[in-house]
Amino acid sequence: MFDRLKKVFARGEPESRAARPSESTSGLSSVSEWAGTQGFSYFHQDKGQGFLLTGQVRGKPWKLECGPSTRDYILGEELRARAELGVNGDAAVLIMNRPLKESLEKRAYAMYTDSLQTTADPSLPEEMRWLAMYEEFGWSSLVPEFWERYTVLADQREHALAWIDNNLAELLLSWPVPGPDEHNPFILMLLRGKAYLRMQYVSGDIATLQHAAVVYTSACDAALAGLNTDILL
Repeated sequence: MFDRLKKVFARGEPESRAARPSESTSGLSSVSEWAGTQGFSYFHQDKGQGFLLTGQVRGKPWKLECGPSTRDYILGEELRARAELGVNGDAAVLIMNRPLKESLEKRAYAMYTDSLQTTADPSLPEEMRWLAMYEEFGWSSLVPEFWERYTVLADQREHALAWIDNNLAELLLSWPVPGPDEHNPFILMLLRGKAYLRMQYVSGDIATLQHAAVVYTSACDAALAGLNTDILL
């Protein structure tokens, strides 16, 4: 049915509208070209489901994927990144934009106060569990603007201090304009020796993609510098 409707509307549209699929292809081509200049490997996902970038930080492989959202608090497309860094596996640190934290807290409160709900909903995002598990920390060496936009949760204050340096904090405040604001769902996390990124993404926003890659690789580098078990030993 949807294919028939698309054909009906396409017959009445000007050629510039009908040519939009090529614009998407052009956007992916721009991503591929940029990735090549950075030394990243680029892979186009099947069936138009986004793309995958891979690279290395200090010899540690990472991957960044763009595709349909896997979280109900992220609308549209999502950027997801993961790297097995092999840093201190006991360290758990979570950076989250404050509006998302407040939204998840309200959702958790409503769930726990609902007298009709007696069991946990398996569809709830695990980020809600992290809010209950980890304590919020702050320190004065980072600018107030950082704390206005983000919250930091961790198992230990020392682990958060060892990871989040001034350079990473500055990058997290320097998103391109127009681009993600403080309401854009964003999570950067260290857990079990791995680094993760998850954020809402507008398809074709190359500047935001480029900055997200810089943020993530810088976060990996900072973790390897501050929480590397070889150095700690």
